[in-house]
Amino acid sequence: MHIEYDRENDTAYVSLVAHIADGAAVRQIPVEGVGADAEVFLDVDASGRLIGIEVIGAGGALPVEVLEQSSSTR
Repeated sequence: MHIEYDRENDTAYVSLVAHIADGAAVRQIPVEGVGADAEVFLDVDASGRLIGIEVIGAGGALPVEVLEQSSSTR
């Protein structure tokens, strides 16, 4: 598992596999109830396996320690 955090845009991506190829996520499933200022989407591959989680508004949805330990993209 790997977490990248873009501080400038307040978005985080949690990769559940070592490498996600371009186009591997064929479906995004929105998750409700995470927080008023956050949007969360589950990325699923063609086999229906969960491969990643995108969090928009990550600062309000994820614990601070998770964001501090993530790779920063900006």
